Amino acid sequence: MEAELFPRARLEIAPGAVHVPDWLDTGRQDELLTACREWARPPAGLRTVRTPGGGTMTARQVCLGRHWYPYGYARTAVDGDGAPVKPFPAWLDELGRRAVADALGPAAVAPAPYDIALINFYDGDARMGMHRDADEDSDAPVVSLSLGDSCVFRFGNTATRTKPYTDVELRSGDLFVFGGASRLAYHGVPRVHPGTAPPALGLTGRLNVTLRVSGF
Repeated sequence: MEAELFPRARLEIAPGAVHVPDWLDTGRQDELLTACREWARPPAGLRTVRTPGGGTMTARQVCLGRHWYPYGYARTAVDGDGAPVKPFPAWLDELGRRAVADALGPAAVAPAPYDIALINFYDGDARMGMHRDADEDSDAPVVSLSLGDSCVFRFGNTATRTKPYTDVELRSGDLFVFGGASRLAYHGVPRVHPGTAPPALGLTGRLNVTLRVSGF
């Protein structure tokens, strides 16, 4: 991508919710993508998430540490192949803690380690409806890392799925952290922009890696 006239600045979208553009450099994006490709392989690999009402999510998902399914966590891929969930690596905890410190300050870093990752893959037609990350027992900040195609990330409020909300463009390498007063805010992805990934990354589509502290 060509250099922009004005570099994108970090921005507090709401109290406790901060967007940090270009947080992952090219090398770290490559490393994270390589890891995601390994995690996506069976067993307990990338799968389609089915909702209790019989629908399916358009973004496909793989989990580390604990397997998320609507609306809880398990040790095995209960709505997939039933295999044990892949372990959560220590380096992801270190990455998550550094992300929170950079975005919200060292005081916002939880004492408990990050131990769950939800990795969503979006093709050009995938979306994510407005939802809250409310299935954890911990209120530690959620860390969101983007790879590949840019998207519209809609960050709302804690009371309703509707307005007020703010639309933010997330690009490959961007960091978004939300905790504190915004920890249970509704958020979603109404649109992905196909073909916007950095060519050198070699990824068609978008990967979103979210890190959480379970509190279990």
